Amino acid sequence: MTQDRQSERLGVKVSFVAFPVAAEGKQPWHLAGEWRMPEAPVSASGRGAVLIVHGSAGVDSRGKSVAMALNHIGLATLEIDLWAARGVKSAMERPRSVLATLPDAFAALDFMADQPGIAPDRIGITGFSWGGVVSMLSANTSRRDQFSKSGRQFAAHAPLYPVCSSYNKAPGHEFGDLTGAPVMIQVGTADLYDDPDACARLVESLSPKDRACVTYHVYPDATHGWDRRETDMVVFDPHAHNGKGGEVPFTFNAGVAEKSTAALVSFFGKILGAAQ
Repeated sequence: MTQDRQSERLGVKVSFVAFPVAAEGKQPWHLAGEWRMPEAPVSASGRGAVLIVHGSAGVDSRGKSVAMALNHIGLATLEIDLWAARGVKSAMERPRSVLATLPDAFAALDFMADQPGIAPDRIGITGFSWGGVVSMLSANTSRRDQFSKSGRQFAAHAPLYPVCSSYNKAPGHEFGDLTGAPVMIQVGTADLYDDPDACARLVESLSPKDRACVTYHVYPDATHGWDRRETDMVVFDPHAHNGKGGEVPFTFNAGVAEKSTAALVSFFGKILGAAQ
């Protein structure tokens, strides 16, 4: 199901889409999102695409900003709304585990792969906070095998501030035995979900095979949600401070937002193929 509108100035066709998601033991649900297809020329092999997954607060300025930057280099994007499908109205109503939203990510992968002009083997995923965790966990071979109905996998993963201290500690947050697709993690040293060196410690703990797939960028003094353009805020989250719970500031940092978006564009452009 789609509803289209045209954006001539950006050279991007924007469609509002919905498609079914099935999970074992549950009634199927419909997931909605914004599908953006650039009009730039593309090779006969098809166009690369990126799935964008929001954070706990839902769809906000971050997804649109990243989508436009990726569209500019010729990549299609799909930003999904996990919460509308579940009737979630606030972060406190989100599912108990990120694993509950992995079926959505792999259903979105299949939807994107089936679109005309898209190269099914060149689809990446990025996300913010909760969406960053989705991006991280979908890189595991075991989660791909568990949740991918078609057997497809993402070609690249680029999580932003995905709470590195939780992996291989919190239940369901295993990170290892990776699919082999490149993973680029971006974190800030002032993110109070983590210790400043949590990402470095996580990468160092991986097997040599998995470590070879993972790179990371650390931004000094950047908080959680540094690229969120809404009003700055402080939230209480029981998962903050290494799982002890507490307050976390979300402070917009224009300089870091520009750098992290540029890193995403470069990462996906090289792996998924930007339009010429």
